[in-house]
Amino acid sequence: MSVAGNVLSEVQFQCSICLDIFTSPVSTPCGHTFCLVCIGGYWDSTNLCQCPLCKETFEKRPKLCINRSFAEITELFKKTRDSSSEQRSAGPGEVACDVCTGLKLKAVKSCLVCLASYCDKHITSHSARFTKHKLVDPVRDLEDRMCKKHERLLELFCKSDQACVCVLCSKTDHRAHSIVSMEDAVQELKTQLGKSEEEIQHMIQDRQKKVEEIKQSLKLSKSSAESEIADSMQVFFDLVSYINRSQAELIEMIEEKQKAAESQAERLIAALDQEIIELKKRNSEMEQLSHAKDCIHFLQSFPSLSTPPHTKDWSDLTVHTELCVGTIRVAVSHLEEQIEKLKRKLSETELRQIQQNAVDVTLDPSTANRWLVLSEDGKQPLYQ
Repeated sequence: MSVAGNVLSEVQFQCSICLDIFTSPVSTPCGHTFCLVCIGGYWDSTNLCQCPLCKETFEKRPKLCINRSFAEITELFKKTRDSSSEQRSAGPGEVACDVCTGLKLKAVKSCLVCLASYCDKHITSHSARFTKHKLVDPVRDLEDRMCKKHERLLELFCKSDQACVCVLCSKTDHRAHSIVSMEDAVQELKTQLGKSEEEIQHMIQDRQKKVEEIKQSLKLSKSSAESEIADSMQVFFDLVSYINRSQAELIEMIEEKQKAAESQAERLIAALDQEIIELKKRNSEMEQLSHAKDCIHFLQSFPSLSTPPHTKDWSDLTVHTELCVGTIRVAVSHLEEQIEKLKRKLSETELRQIQQNAVDVTLDPSTANRWLVLSEDGKQPLYQ
């Protein structure tokens, strides 16, 4: 059956309400077919009893019976569709069967001897004919598993050169090298990978702890700033215009320092979060690689993951929480200076007022206390 035929058949068996294959199909008097539940629910949701497709209105709700013949056809279609989906074609990123002609089905196994991949159908016949061939999960580029020099299967690992080799390579170019089986090499490298994973985990935990420290420091810093603002408001509560202006300037300065601290903290947290993301990504790649069954893929991917990622040392990083220590004292000192200036100004004003109101007073010794001794001009008392 052609693809167009499949599409046409599926459309014929689709309910126009749920857009799925009919379940308990029934037909309305106008000749249109729907699922029994779908058309019943449609009529329950509206005051008019009409066909959802042609909009023909019925005086009363028709009595609907399941079309047994049509129901059997739809069930057969479902079974056909389900059975065809079991042997589906290879999708993007999947390995296709090398034996299939025309539509390539998805491969379920690859043979390292035949250098070919087989679907579920063809792997059965292959396994029956070649019982000793080595089968692995489907992989691409099977040629990469063969030694390009000797055209033999890569079965060993050279620890000296950190490369996969064949048996002939181990007896020629790598004769004096340390040669082990791929399984032993993978086991040893997985041990190293486990240690690297632990280091990555510690690095992640250290950075997460540092993030929490920064957040706590930022919280204390903000609390300290709010406390300083409250103290400044108490200090400048009873003062006039200059004090209000000084208070506003002080608050603005504290908030600017706090904003600067928050901006610095956000940059540090962003940098740490980025490193955490990269470390988690590296950890995920390591975890996936640690479970890899493909030796070649493992050995080829291990060098790039075994080297610790380049990260910044955050151990000496600290965030100062007391950003505003001494701010109020400085502000009060400036205020004291202004108050002193104001006092001097007031004193000068008062003195001028006193001088304007001054009179020439002469004390009369006869009316003063007999113990009072006056100066010769009678203007100042002298005490002996």
